[in-house]
Amino acid sequence: MAFDSAMVHAVVFELSQLLINARVDKIHQPEKDEVHLLLRNNGENYRLVISSSANNSRIHLSTIQKENPPVPYNFCILLRKQLSGGRIASISQLGFERVVVITVESKNEMGYPQIRRIYAEIMGKYSNIMLTDEEDKILGVIKPVDFTTSQKRQVLPGMRYEMPPPQDKISPLEETKENFLKLYGEVYPVSSVEKYIISRYQGLSRLSAGEIAYRSRANDPISLWESFAAFIGIIKNSDITPVVIFDENKKPIEYSFTLVEQYGSGYECVTYQSVSEAIETFFRYRDNIDHTKQRAADLFKTINNIKNRLNRKTVLQKDELERAGKKDEYKLYGDLINANIYALRRGMDRAIVVNYYEEGCPEIEIPLDIRLTPAQNAQMYFKKYVKARNASVILEKQIEESARELQYIESVLDSLLRAKGQSELDEIRTELEHSGYLGRSAKGKKKPLPYKLQTKPAEYRTSGGYRVLCGKNNLQNDMLTFKIASKLDWWFHVKNAPGSHVVMFCGGEEPSEKDFTEAAMIAAVNSSLSDGKHIAVDYTEVKNIKKPSGANPGYVIYHTNYSAYVNSDAEYVEKLRVEKNT
Repeated sequence: MAFDSAMVHAVVFELSQLLINARVDKIHQPEKDEVHLLLRNNGENYRLVISSSANNSRIHLSTIQKENPPVPYNFCILLRKQLSGGRIASISQLGFERVVVITVESKNEMGYPQIRRIYAEIMGKYSNIMLTDEEDKILGVIKPVDFTTSQKRQVLPGMRYEMPPPQDKISPLEETKENFLKLYGEVYPVSSVEKYIISRYQGLSRLSAGEIAYRSRANDPISLWESFAAFIGIIKNSDITPVVIFDENKKPIEYSFTLVEQYGSGYECVTYQSVSEAIETFFRYRDNIDHTKQRAADLFKTINNIKNRLNRKTVLQKDELERAGKKDEYKLYGDLINANIYALRRGMDRAIVVNYYEEGCPEIEIPLDIRLTPAQNAQMYFKKYVKARNASVILEKQIEESARELQYIESVLDSLLRAKGQSELDEIRTELEHSGYLGRSAKGKKKPLPYKLQTKPAEYRTSGGYRVLCGKNNLQNDMLTFKIASKLDWWFHVKNAPGSHVVMFCGGEEPSEKDFTEAAMIAAVNSSLSDGKHIAVDYTEVKNIKKPSGANPGYVIYHTNYSAYVNSDAEYVEKLRVEKNT
């Protein structure tokens, strides 16, 4: 669902209940297009997130703390100078536009009171965040827009803030029954009620329009008006029921300020206590993937190139191994030529002989080189046999090494997809440098691993109170398994797939079945199989885990283990997490 005007209305209503007169304690800008205001009101702390991301623009309260860049952005410095210590006087929506206005009363450098406004335009790829003075003169903008970017509307410091260009649409909040029936009657019947609503009324997303059409259950003017009026009434009365719609794999696919009925039985509509909680649930997964891809574009490119090279290499090796599979045939030809050498002569292009090695002794045809004697032909086949036999041994070893290398690259890719923050990306980059895939020296020497990692493994607590740590990348996996865990702790990992090492610290005690299940679920969620069901998870005591000499980070072997089958439930696992902000 797009963050439409109806959703903006719901968010503004919620924020107005919580943040009026809140003090601006701190201001962060963890992303180039995202601002966090840390607020305090009535003894409670709040984190207000305003994102102008082209794909994930939004505004809501959040509990997730993101890593800040070492040097703050200029827009962040400006906000700190103008807003720090101020109090929020009002939060409003401009008409029925996707624009939120936050008015802050603060003091200037001389201690005199001043009014500053934040304009947050939540408009997809046109999203922006601006800071203005009391006369709406723009002091700063997170995404400057000049003539080269847009001929219709420029947004630059020094200019006066103006509303986005109006659309030739009607505000649904002002629509009357008479006008609705008149306009609809001019085009009735229509092929798509949903498209008609989107084209006629401003600020309604495809989901909202589809819900209005679905609830009318008929292409009938009166029925459609009643559905339209009831839906708009929810907005006007702020009768909010925040929901997120999950598909059968428990992936969030839509969010809304009211119950959604248009999806079938394969989908689940989950309600939340606040609009912000619903929005954060929806964007937590998508936002992380998008930002990781942007920050680590070079790593993704490198890993994909390595994967493609290994796949091509493996195909060629298997083709060569298939050709080498004729070694037994070459040996048979040599033996049969020697057995019948008395009946053969130079110049023959083939030999038809009896195969004594096969039951029934059938005749077999053997190709010969007319330039060679029968003895030389036999030696030629014996040489081919020896070459194919040696090649088979080498190729099988090479294919095994290629598979192990591909398995390692898949594990790095899995870590990269789940990475959060620059520090975790830096650790993955360090790992690839150590493994020789990035920054390989002229002599091909591996770079040493860092003595101390920048980030810590994710921490969870089972229902029985047992501490569980989960590695975020292969460097952490090795440290967790071989440095932090004791021999009697329990180790978990998804079976035959990339994933995190998970250790449940039990101190020699025997955890309950529920604790084992929860630890296995943590391993399933933190793996490449997180979207699946009935996921096989191997678990064993840490003492059974071994690391071969010279193996890549994260690679281990074990022979004594149990297996559990669990469903991946990210929401349940998140509730077990101790450090939810990392």
